[in-house]
Amino acid sequence: MASRLLHRLRHALTGDGPGEAAAGPEAEQFPESSELEDDDAEGLSSRLSGTLSFTSAEDDEDQDDEDDEEADPDPLPDGDRAAGEDAGTSCAHAERSPPPDGQRGSQLLTRQLQDFWKKSRNTLVPQRLLFEVTSANVVKDPPSKYVLYTLAVMGPGPPGRQPAQISRRYSDFERLHRNLQRQFRGPMAAISFPRKRLRRNFTAETIARRSRAFEQFLGHLQAVPELRQAPDLQDFFVLPELRRAQSLTCTGLYREALALWANAWQLQAQLGVPSGPDRPLLTLAGLAVCHQELEDPGEARACCEKALQLLGDKSPHPFLAPFLEAHVRLSWHLGLDKHQSEARLQALQEAGLTPTPPPSLKELLIKEVLD
Repeated sequence: MASRLLHRLRHALTGDGPGEAAAGPEAEQFPESSELEDDDAEGLSSRLSGTLSFTSAEDDEDQDDEDDEEADPDPLPDGDRAAGEDAGTSCAHAERSPPPDGQRGSQLLTRQLQDFWKKSRNTLVPQRLLFEVTSANVVKDPPSKYVLYTLAVMGPGPPGRQPAQISRRYSDFERLHRNLQRQFRGPMAAISFPRKRLRRNFTAETIARRSRAFEQFLGHLQAVPELRQAPDLQDFFVLPELRRAQSLTCTGLYREALALWANAWQLQAQLGVPSGPDRPLLTLAGLAVCHQELEDPGEARACCEKALQLLGDKSPHPFLAPFLEAHVRLSWHLGLDKHQSEARLQALQEAGLTPTPPPSLKELLIKEVLD
């Protein structure tokens, strides 16, 4: 499986390969999608079992419980017949029964991908992201039942860096597809999306086919510059992570929140397109707060310095004074130079551009509305 994915990755990055077709000047070449139609279910499931782990299928009488039911027996559609699904509760414990070699295969894939990026990041242009479904778990949250897909997002960067991860359900992908279709009818006309089904949503074959379809769907969106920069696509990747991180930070679960803030920061760096004018700053604020609460002032100060570099000499920003105040306090704690930040903060206060004392970073995180 890992070798097949590396082969697909090389084709996607270099632009050569039998599955690519020329697009218009605004689009790069798409990854191959027709091969998905030709796979038999058993072969597809066995090929994915090395890196994709999924829960065992439920009995047929349980199939009608899912709130992500699909309305067409054809697992792979073209285009625009996906319909909405009922919203379900999102927090639940997943039933996990991965194949014995699933975790080992996933780790092997990650190492091989990192080696590949290390060798090729200076020669392959353009550099694209690779999306890989690494697990798919059936979640029961009565009355809802759905499959939660976990995707690794791998892009160019330091060879030792672990891929970012997101967990999304069918309804999240379907909502993204529907929103993009409304806004970009032309570019979206050639992009396929798996149709809804009425039954057999939890079989290994269905989960494996959907997993591969979601990988191709995201790869196609990334291949079109107009779609790659769409706010809805950026929200799909980053916004749920920021909301969960913010909630955990506000409730004092700093260690759990830190992992989410770090993952959100990595996602934004790999996407390479601003997901919102304030989101990188909000992410750095979350990282700084969590590091400080976990008694790591050095990392907290480094996050503040990175934020101040992003802010630069621009006109006063709501985050500027809180980052300056945190940088002054952390520098004093570490015995490092704080005079420049201190003078800058004092100038803002004397000009009446920020209150004395300014709001803390934690206060900003609590009040910030993510939409």
